[in-house]
Amino acid sequence: MAQPPSQYTGFLYFVVRSPAPFVAHVQINRPQKLNAFHEAMWLELRDVFRRLSTDPDVRVVVLTGAGDRAFSAGLDIQAASQNPVLQGGGGGNDTDIDAARKAASTRRHISEFQECIGSIEKCEKPVICVLHGISYGLAIDISCCADIRICTRDTRFAVKEVDIGLAADIGTLNRLPKVVGNFSWVKDVCLSARDFGADEALAVGFVSQVHESKPGAVEAAVQVAKFIAAKSPVAVQGTKEILNYSRDHSVEDSMSSQT
Repeated sequence: MAQPPSQYTGFLYFVVRSPAPFVAHVQINRPQKLNAFHEAMWLELRDVFRRLSTDPDVRVVVLTGAGDRAFSAGLDIQAASQNPVLQGGGGGNDTDIDAARKAASTRRHISEFQECIGSIEKCEKPVICVLHGISYGLAIDISCCADIRICTRDTRFAVKEVDIGLAADIGTLNRLPKVVGNFSWVKDVCLSARDFGADEALAVGFVSQVHESKPGAVEAAVQVAKFIAAKSPVAVQGTKEILNYSRDHSVEDSMSSQT
């Protein structure tokens, strides 16, 4: 696998390689913590995907998680508990900030978090997400932003936020109903925070392929990426843009946007 270009070597929590011409492989790289996210990670994620979006040497992106145990366990709860903004503070040293200013600060923080995760969806290049092992909470937010989802047989999914007293506010509740098209099932998994497996994910259309092992799933994703990368990049990127626009607009509005 080729070494990363210089613009991708400075990241602490992501490794970028090129397994094939015009294909970038982005790996979430915090396996000792099950690839759980803290603030520095989602800020890096945004930076990685902004660069990939405009990189002329990249036409397709494969996104995976390092290690054998998890794509991502979601939000790093321990790190979040030490974040003054997420704990209702203003993010500074003043503990006497009034409630309105605290709320405004928290809202700005969450909006930035949403923007960082949404950078995957906004990336001009198609993104293929390979899920394995534990794929909880933020893993669902991330994968909903991808264009194609592939998983391993051992993947355990969950929209876990209800279990920690939260509503999922980083995008799952907005994107998942449009990804699978089964509102009853979406409410089932979101309201209960229950686990579901690869077969159920395939049955409702959340993933399009299931593989027995992580290496097999990654290889399948790279093969799909190579196939797409061989197409006209202008046509591919235009197709992604139109499909995403049509998902969020009426047929008439979508057709008008193309003229």
